[in-house]
Amino acid sequence: MQKVTINKIIKRKGKQPIVCLTAYSSSISKIIDKYCDIILVGDSVGMVLYGMKTTKEMTIENMILHGRAVKSSSKKSLVVFDMPYKSYLNKYVAYKNAKKVLKMTKCDAIKLEGGKKIIHIVKYLIKKGIPVMGHVGLLPQSSNSFRLKGTKKIEEKEIFNDAIALSNSGVFSIVIECVVESLAKKITKAVSVPTIGIGASKYCDGQILVSDDLIGLSNFRPKFVKQYSNISKVIEKSVKRYRRDVRKKRFPFAKNLYKF
Repeated sequence: MQKVTINKIIKRKGKQPIVCLTAYSSSISKIIDKYCDIILVGDSVGMVLYGMKTTKEMTIENMILHGRAVKSSSKKSLVVFDMPYKSYLNKYVAYKNAKKVLKMTKCDAIKLEGGKKIIHIVKYLIKKGIPVMGHVGLLPQSSNSFRLKGTKKIEEKEIFNDAIALSNSGVFSIVIECVVESLAKKITKAVSVPTIGIGASKYCDGQILVSDDLIGLSNFRPKFVKQYSNISKVIEKSVKRYRRDVRKKRFPFAKNLYKF
């Protein structure tokens, strides 16, 4: 099982689609690592695991703990660390935090949200040897609402130009989130690096979903999510059986006890 590298991801542009999922724990990363090309330690962990209202509440310290857990169980996939809100306010802060993240987690790269507004930060990090994944379209860290992007000409142009700027800056891939299909297709054709879609288009070079959405462990149900299983029902059924056994004093069973 060969390790996926940044160069291998770049070479996948226009070829075999890139498979990406999020992970926040060792147990999940161990499972999905066999099937993914990229695992993102997403700041969505704040909403998924901690019940936060937005991703903005996640701290870099908390994110590092999840990054270490994921990386420790990922042997094949390229592991990307999602830099949290306010961790890259300027290029110096960004570099300091990115160095800390990569050193403490051993992750392979970082992801930043934004285009032309942060392009000077992106270029500085890449110049300093930090691999960066870009992110355009819906930007959870700077958006006050969840809505489709690129429906208006001025917004479409802005997102397209952001993607071009990121591609030219040296990022190794670009996440395109929640934009109209035609725009995602246009961006994918125009940029030289792979695009990873989430609520974007089948024309992207790859796709990403939040693992908890995919397996039915969250209540987030946007149009772009396909639920492949409903693990929450399996958990509920197991807990009900456990409660029944405890109440009726069936558990622990003889095989669960220690005897001299």
